Parts: sequence; structure tokens; C-alpha cells
Amino acid sequence: MKALTAFCPKSPDWNIDWEGIDRAFPWIQRLRSCPQDSIYHQEGDVWIHTRMVVESLAALDSWRTLPDNERVILFSAALLHDVAKPSSTRLDQQRITSRGHSLRGAIDARCLLWEMGAPFAMREQICALVEHHQAPFNLIERDDAARRVFRISQTACCGLLAQLARADALGRVCDDQEELLGKISLFEELCREYECLELPCRFPSAHSRFEYFRSESRSPEYLAHEDFSCRVTVLSGLPGAGKDTWISRHMPGIPLVSLDALRAELDEDAAGSQGRVVQAAREMARKFLRRHEDFVWNATNLSRDLRTQVIDLLAAYRAHVRIVYVEAAPESLVRQNKERTNPVPTGAIERMLQRWQVPSPIEAQEVEYWIEGKACAMTF
Repeated sequence: MKALTAFCPKSPDWNIDWEGIDRAFPWIQRLRSCPQDSIYHQEGDVWIHTRMVVESLAALDSWRTLPDNERVILFSAALLHDVAKPSSTRLDQQRITSRGHSLRGAIDARCLLWEMGAPFAMREQICALVEHHQAPFNLIERDDAARRVFRISQTACCGLLAQLARADALGRVCDDQEELLGKISLFEELCREYECLELPCRFPSAHSRFEYFRSESRSPEYLAHEDFSCRVTVLSGLPGAGKDTWISRHMPGIPLVSLDALRAELDEDAAGSQGRVVQAAREMARKFLRRHEDFVWNATNLSRDLRTQVIDLLAAYRAHVRIVYVEAAPESLVRQNKERTNPVPTGAIERMLQRWQVPSPIEAQEVEYWIEGKACAMTF
């Protein structure tokens, strides 16, 4: 992160050191010569567009007057917003498309920033901006626009997102630029209307928030009834991040559903199919749930899809769910993984990084973040 901070333009000249940026970040080379659809990007390849976006951002008075940390966040998000286009770009019926590059870009950005040592909360705000950077262009036309804004606001500052989108629209050559800028203004107005331009949308309770995002018809103002049968703590984190250590320190003696333990018991290879292991874990969890007994579910749970499968099971039994996300710096992770009884192969961890999504507050009634053994807030 120090490298990104060093390159962020500063007063009074706001110059951008493109030669230094080019030397510092090898991933930039992949953006060069990556084509774009000329209907939306007449300016040229992804790197030309990225430079134009960063320069447009640096020229905005609204960006220049932000606090230093927010300027760095937006500068970083602008530089990284299309980082996944090279791996997402396809030719579809004679049209260039890069579907999914925003979601993929958030994961790529997370890996790059983690390796740079970026502070957790700042990193996750950058990744949220990358993930949602296209939303202001089309959100206002959606039937579920308000619900989408509520969801985005839980992880991304919508005010910063609007600034990034404005720079994205200005940093291109296209025929609908004014239309895009108008949509961004409408996005800002919608966020102001729901009081979530600068802060997350508020709910009557954490359980109300959890239930709102699980039901299409629920009002955000509805106070959900709390009648929990038990409390379940779901661990999430890469192998070697310190999940077992966290459990031993904070929840000793609590019944445990451990996929590692079940994998050893069933003699399953960690690199192979995990169907039998997951099925055994779910059956073990059901026994605790039927008895209304608190327990811990210990697994990597790195993607939203995997966590959703676990949480759907727990919610069906009216369990209160707390996700505890545990993270270690790259060098700590490598060391701690080697110290495990059964270290996870490097190749397997690299594949896991390709689906690495940090839990968001909407996924459970409680979400805690523990970075290098210390509790950390998501807010930057």
C-alpha cells in the first residue's frame, strides 16, 4: 500500500507519475493492448482508458478536497477498477465483452493489495468500489434500485462510488457520456433520499438487516422478531490464517464441526472432491441444531456461495449466525501453513485466492474481522 500511497497525486500540482507507476506494478502490462468495445470505449485499450480515468479523477475538485485516506482509496480504485478486464474479455458475436470483470476485479484487487500490505479496512473499501464501479451507470433503471443501493452501501461508500463512476464516465470517448453522467447524478440523489450516500443504510436491528437481504418482499423498516434456537460461529479464512488458534483462544470447549478433522477421519485428499466431507459436516451440524446446541463451524468458507450454503442450513433451524473472518499477512500465512500438521499445498492456496471474498455485514447477524490476531473494524 505504501507504493500506491506514494503515487497518489498531491497538492499543489496534482501531477501523476505514470513512468513510476508503470515500473512499480507489473500487472499494468496486461492492461496494455486489451481491446474494448468501441461503442463504449472509442479511446482505445484498457490501459489508455485507465489512465484517462485516473487523470479525470485527479482533476475533480470533489476528489481534491477529500481527506487524504479517501483520496488514496479512490485513486487506488480508479487504477484498479478494470484490472480483471484482460482475463474477462471475450469476443461474443463479433462484439467485445468483459462480463463479470467488476466482480472478478474485486478479487484480483484484494490479492494485489494484500500482497502490498494494504491496511485491511482501506483495502476492502477499494475492493468494494471496484466490485460496484459500474452500478451507478445502470442502477437507477432497475426495478430493485433501492434494494441494490442498500446492499452496496453495506460495503462501499456510495459517495465515493459516485465519484469513481464520474471519473470512469469522463475517462472515455463515447457517444453517451452525458447520459452516463446524468445517471450518476440520479444515483447520488437516490442515495441521499435513503440516507446512505456516506453511511450504510440503517436497519432496526442486525437481525432485521439479515432477514431483509434474505427476503425479496421485506421492508427495510421492519423490525424482525428474534427467536434464536442456538448460536453458531462460522469461521472464514485461508488455510494458515489462524482459525484454529482463534477458536482455542476465544471458544475453547465449544462443540466443533471441523472440515479438516472430518477430512482426516474420512481419509479424503484436500485437493480432491469434498462432497463426502461437506455432507458429513452438514449432518453433524444438523445434530447440534436439532438439540438447539451452540457450536462452531470451522472451514475456509472463502466465497459467498460457500458461506451462503452453510448459512442457509443454519437459518433454517433459526440459529443466530456469527461469522468470524480471520486473516494473516502473506508471510505469516506461509509460515503458519507450514506449521500445520497437514500443510495445504501452495497450488491449492493459489486456487483458493481466485475465489477469495471477505464476508460482508449482510451475510449474518454478526460479522467480526480478526487481522493478525487483532479485532479490526471494516470501516476505514
